[in-house]
Amino acid sequence: MELKRVVITGLGALTPIGNTMDEYWNGLINGVSGAARITKFDPELFKTQFACELKNFDIQDHIDRREARRLDPFTQYAMVSSAEAMADAGLDLEKIDLDRAGVIWGSGIGGLTTFQEEAKGFYAGDGTPRFNPFFIPKMIADIAAGHISIKYGFRGPNYVTVSACASSNNALIDAFNLIRLDKADIIMSGGSEACVNEHGMGGFNALKALSTRNDSPETASRPFDVDREGFVLGEGSGALVLEELEHAKARGAKIYAEIVGSGLSADAYHITAPHPEGLGAISVMKQALKEANVTTDQIDYINVHGTSTPLGDIAETKAIKEVFGDDAYNLNISSTKSMTGHLLGAAGAIEAIACVKAIENNIVPPTINHFTDDPEIDNKLNFTFNKAEKRTVNYALSNTFGFGGHNTSVIFKSYEG
Repeated sequence: MELKRVVITGLGALTPIGNTMDEYWNGLINGVSGAARITKFDPELFKTQFACELKNFDIQDHIDRREARRLDPFTQYAMVSSAEAMADAGLDLEKIDLDRAGVIWGSGIGGLTTFQEEAKGFYAGDGTPRFNPFFIPKMIADIAAGHISIKYGFRGPNYVTVSACASSNNALIDAFNLIRLDKADIIMSGGSEACVNEHGMGGFNALKALSTRNDSPETASRPFDVDREGFVLGEGSGALVLEELEHAKARGAKIYAEIVGSGLSADAYHITAPHPEGLGAISVMKQALKEANVTTDQIDYINVHGTSTPLGDIAETKAIKEVFGDDAYNLNISSTKSMTGHLLGAAGAIEAIACVKAIENNIVPPTINHFTDDPEIDNKLNFTFNKAEKRTVNYALSNTFGFGGHNTSVIFKSYEG
């Protein structure tokens, strides 16, 4: 069978540097940091006292208070970004086949806030089991896709992918493949995460994964800098409407970009550390290039995983050099996590949006907070340090990797009819 072509027709974002897609993009190209001292709880006793939280966000501006109380924050965020993407796509629910419209979402952890609050309540009591009847439906990671499908009546494929920080790239890849295989016409995809709470911060601190630069939160996420010492936890959501090309053209949809390649692999090495030679990262980028039928000299921009960890940044740059050879010096590389922090299971979604907007506007967002070169990293590579760069972006590649050794890569292309 002939595979269908898949395009992106709607975008929505709720991030630490902007609560809408346009605000997010403006934050990216202007190099805004979303990091600041935590406001959701008193972090005084924690090793890390800052994160990339949402700013000026009130869920009651979007969802009725009673309904919002039945949703964990990660689902609340999903509902907000998907609503923006739906409006952006201009879908008329009366005119599409709802049996061929689905939701494939991503979340690395799901309802951690709900679990934390219910556990607090139980252990503060006398052992009598008093639990909110919404405890389990709020907590389970799949529920975000369920709520989105219920709101819009989408009866097609519906689930949530869980592969830690690769989750929403996994969701995009599944959505891409199901549409290509003619299993759906439209899929709402993306991811959401809400782990800036005591358990989230404490757990990642125990792993020694987070930056502890409490005296300068806004410069703590510094990918590829010699003084990087851990990632900055972020929260939020990104949504993308994926659509079969002919279906999109038939309804006169605006087409942002086309998805043309993907890759999936495992390091099979360690539960949290990347393979030191980046073997899994090499594999996914090669797979994506092969599937997209493009050569290394055609890629203009790589939005890297780039979490600002000592091991990860080195392994990923080694992988890029191995795959791209001399062509690696002609493309732009940037880590937008330097601005947004690491949104875990939502990272792939908001970084996919960064790639799509880079293609639309021919601007590569920067890697901010670069102060000192790392001698273990090839600094002849163009990491787009500290300032956005204008250049033609026809092809953009997005990497996301996750605890457990999960690796994903997606290639976006400027749309040509």
